[in-house]
Amino acid sequence: MDTRIGSTERRDFIAFAESGISPKGVAALHGRAEMLSRLPLGLQRRIIANARAEEYMGFVVEPYCTFLAYEILDEDAAARLLPPGYRLTPTAMFAGEEPRHCAIIGAFNVHAPVFWGVRVELYLIAEDIRTGMLTWIICDYESNTVNYDPAQGFSTPTTSRAVMTTSHAAEVIIDVRSRRGSNDLVATAGLRTGAMTPLDQRLWVDGNLSVDYGGRLMHEDSVAFGLVFDPDEMAEALRIPLDSVSVERNTFGAGVLAEAPCSAACFPYAQHFLTTTTPRSSPIRDREALVDAVRSSAARQP
Repeated sequence: MDTRIGSTERRDFIAFAESGISPKGVAALHGRAEMLSRLPLGLQRRIIANARAEEYMGFVVEPYCTFLAYEILDEDAAARLLPPGYRLTPTAMFAGEEPRHCAIIGAFNVHAPVFWGVRVELYLIAEDIRTGMLTWIICDYESNTVNYDPAQGFSTPTTSRAVMTTSHAAEVIIDVRSRRGSNDLVATAGLRTGAMTPLDQRLWVDGNLSVDYGGRLMHEDSVAFGLVFDPDEMAEALRIPLDSVSVERNTFGAGVLAEAPCSAACFPYAQHFLTTTTPRSSPIRDREALVDAVRSSAARQP
């Protein structure tokens, strides 16, 4: 089977992913989500479970999203953040890098039908003991837009400052600070010294077919969900030398992670995803099935 998406299919898939996103719709849902956040959690979960909506929604991660990998120093503490049925597993962001137990902090601008803004997320990389799937475990986040996770339900913006941008000096500038807790990330990454480098495909392709919640976000009823995307969007990224990365302050994973990152990646183009409107288990387990799902979605574009 040909597992490369053709140019017409790629454009149609991107158009399909983007087509349901509008500022007007996000604005209307923002106010509704703030109202829902005041309801008891059990009622919020029932509303989500019974919501009538399209099966999939698109979301777009805008150019220059940046990921910093940190080696885990306290593996026992990190393991306690995992939901049942997972174990930490060594991984690497780029092909050929030494695999190690690590956490990854991702900073990005994102727009979707239900939110539009800046997010910083902390992930642990683990293996699902039941399926063998590499899985990104979202353990914490900060965001300047509305949010939903299984443990906390809907929540209003969590940040006092949320800057994720670039400069004319070819820098990514991140300055995200929590107004509720201790999570801060203040960093700058220089892009001129970066080079496009092949990514580890198990992490970036297989791992995005299995995403779950851990830490303060986990809930016993949540299930791993998968994303639909063109796998070639995960073929390579800018590998930024660590001497071009300045982390002024990072408190995500404090006490568990190394003080400085061990690898840095930046995607200089937008990435387009589909996800189910309510988190549910995905039947997609490999690249071939992923490409089939992309082609099927592209065919739905008028």
